[in-house]
Amino acid sequence: MRGVNIVVLMGNMTRDAELRYTPNGKAVADFGLAVNKSFKDASGEIKESVDFFDIVAWGKLAEIIGEYGSKGKGVHVVGRLQNRNWEAQDGSKRNKIEVIASEITLVGAKTGNTAEVPERTSKKAAVKDDSGDGSIPVEEEINIDDIPF
Repeated sequence: MRGVNIVVLMGNMTRDAELRYTPNGKAVADFGLAVNKSFKDASGEIKESVDFFDIVAWGKLAEIIGEYGSKGKGVHVVGRLQNRNWEAQDGSKRNKIEVIASEITLVGAKTGNTAEVPERTSKKAAVKDDSGDGSIPVEEEINIDDIPF
């Protein structure tokens, strides 16, 4: 049986996206995502809690989130879970589960900051990563005035 590994999250970035390049020149960006939730406890009182996730983007998607992604920004992320294992310098075994993003959509402006996108006449839209190799197809030209952030 073939498995399914799909994650859909919407929340706020906990830090600016950090853009780096591999020795091969491939872009990679990572950032933290906070997802708030409300629930009723046993007594019926509404409680709030937050879940935190590590998000990783590759290729053109990494470059775009590296340019426009900043702490506090609302984002919608579609991707897959990945479990990484490694040995630390002290010899201990380490394990980390992170979301490898295939789509990232900015969903609102950081409070009090409305003029963050640089002036341009148009921008290429990176839609999703269907290739499985981290490359992002560039699909359409859009007018910068149509971007809601």
